[in-house]
Amino acid sequence: MRIRIESLPLAEVKTELLAIPVFSSGDKQVKLPKAVAALDRTLGKQLTKAMDTGDFSAKVGATLTLYPNAEIGAKRIVLIGMNKADSFKPHSLRRAAGSAAKVAQRVSSKKFAFYLPSIKKFSASQRAQVAAEGALLGAYRFEEFRSKASKKTTELTAMSLLLEAGDAATQVRAGAKRGSAIASSQNIARNLSNQPGNALPPAELARRARAVAKEVGLRCQIFDEKALAQMKMGGILAVGQGSINPPRLVILEHKPKGTKARSHPVCIVGKGITFDSGGISLKPGAGMHHMKHDMSGAATVVGTLRACALLKLPVHVVGLVSTAENLPDAKAYRPGDVITALSGKTIEVLNTDAEGRIVLADALTHAAKTFKPEAMIDLATLTGACLVALGKTITAMVGSDDELMKRISAAGENVAEPVWQLPLRPEHTAQIKSKVADIKNTGGRDAGTITAAAFLAEFTHGVSWTHLDIAGTADTQKPNSTEALGATGVGVRLLIDMLQSWKALK
Repeated sequence: MRIRIESLPLAEVKTELLAIPVFSSGDKQVKLPKAVAALDRTLGKQLTKAMDTGDFSAKVGATLTLYPNAEIGAKRIVLIGMNKADSFKPHSLRRAAGSAAKVAQRVSSKKFAFYLPSIKKFSASQRAQVAAEGALLGAYRFEEFRSKASKKTTELTAMSLLLEAGDAATQVRAGAKRGSAIASSQNIARNLSNQPGNALPPAELARRARAVAKEVGLRCQIFDEKALAQMKMGGILAVGQGSINPPRLVILEHKPKGTKARSHPVCIVGKGITFDSGGISLKPGAGMHHMKHDMSGAATVVGTLRACALLKLPVHVVGLVSTAENLPDAKAYRPGDVITALSGKTIEVLNTDAEGRIVLADALTHAAKTFKPEAMIDLATLTGACLVALGKTITAMVGSDDELMKRISAAGENVAEPVWQLPLRPEHTAQIKSKVADIKNTGGRDAGTITAAAFLAEFTHGVSWTHLDIAGTADTQKPNSTEALGATGVGVRLLIDMLQSWKALK
């Protein structure tokens, strides 16, 4: 979607749809900005009359579509609620732009215009960024596998951002460009996660990651099953051995010019189980089709590294995708097996459906030993216990470095991708001690999200580390103004927000 910048009076903007975010100034009163009030006068107070009836409350999520009764450039006007201006949060504007995109699609308009309201304490660049993000996220649909005849969504080709008086076009343009880079990268992550298992086995995920790297100038390395065996990555190989589609390790690297040869990067590691049947410990059939999303952490890594490159972030970032397919073939690993991971630790397998932590173990060890990073962050759809604890809107966070977790938490609040820190105590580590090996791959039902993180902590080798369990937030069955059915691409906005102002950890 192209984003254009315009500064015409609203009545002169030629468009199929003119979207106007509106703030409330009280429980019932609605306050129109000067530019919108001028449009209202041209329309014979049509906007005011519509709002005075109580049909439009200006609450977040509220919309009202009007058809002008005067000769202006717009064929339709949609009012979008924003609540009170003094309690404004950027996500309200992101949601408003997403709502506008969805209305445009509903009326089969390929283009729409969006009025960018002035908001105290938020620059034109910031407002343009979240508006661009909202429009691209709201317009997203996954229809790759529909025939042309059955596609339901109008593809949006352009949005015009209409400036408020006093806003500098250069700032708005820069913000919109930034928002487009972030949202398009989040949509890349969504596309990867939404792919069915037959279309995206590990080798294809690696190929698509390489294509993204080529597009934006990232360095890319792919290790196939032979290389993994030579590297002694027993964890990834064990999980993938039951599938005809062999595993892969993918490394994407964003290294800005001038970075020192021995710099210590931030490593982001993603779980990439392209389909998870549970293996020998077979999952119930109901809902198993959602296990195509079990590589959402890997998808977020690809999307985040793409955004790092597009935005030219001045920080060295390495993304690692550990990808396999977990199936119950005759060659599949079994409950009771003992695996030797890359680190040399032995793992007793109690449940083959606790496979994500096993593939991550080798990737974390490789990241720590090869890149000697300043920090490591992993993202994984790891535990059902996380969904039980925090539901579908909050990501669980466990880690070893309070400062790193504080930064992640702040970034999550900034971009409306909230996280919640869970404790990691010695008694949790004790739960994963094995009687026949060094550790076991499940600590049982109690504190399942935390004991999974305790397992991962065994492979962090003293590096500052945070684990993000996105089992609940990686996909949704309840679309809203910025989320479509299926993958959410959670984590891309959060990580970029944190990385853009990265400073060395204390």
